[in-house]
Amino acid sequence: MTRELPLVNPGPTPQVAPGVRLAMPVEAWQLAEIQRREWTDDPLMTRFLDETTLEQMAEIWHTSITRPPLASMRVLVATEPEGAPRATGRENETQLASRVVGFAVVGPAQDEDATGHDGELSYFRVDPMARGRGHTSRLLNAAVDTLRADHFTRATCWVRSTDDDFRALLVGTGWAPDGGHQELGTEDGVVRVKQVRLHTDISSDGQ
Repeated sequence: MTRELPLVNPGPTPQVAPGVRLAMPVEAWQLAEIQRREWTDDPLMTRFLDETTLEQMAEIWHTSITRPPLASMRVLVATEPEGAPRATGRENETQLASRVVGFAVVGPAQDEDATGHDGELSYFRVDPMARGRGHTSRLLNAAVDTLRADHFTRATCWVRSTDDDFRALLVGTGWAPDGGHQELGTEDGVVRVKQVRLHTDISSDGQ
């Protein structure tokens, strides 16, 4: 004789909205994949694809997440839900997995003229396949909020002189050039990149 079990209604599945949070070590591979796609689309960086493997890039990001060189250096990720709901191990509860669609690195500014109040947005990238869904603004706002929470009152960011889109994004949210500029490149001189520095007041009074 079979025994019929009562049906359990698990209730509605919680909706996981796109958001921004600190990166987890297990996500290092996704960060490397996004960065590698960026290099593929960048004529200045494609030459490094043959010199650096995906595994090596993932290891670098894993170290940045788990053992950052500075205590206040943080790797933030923009995420969005992915896949079907799955059980969490708790009764009548499910959750959605999420995937990384962008990331940013923030920490103390490393420039020679920086003060202890200067924070830096040192890396910012949203996967082109995920643009147009609000991830860019959420990630930028979270990066600034994180620097402010770490008691920095000014944020700086080096931007490639030819990156009009990123520069326009920053300027549109209150950033402006502060007169700083630099040129980076490889030892053989094949790759040369000119950058300008933008800054913004992130103190409570400057909001």
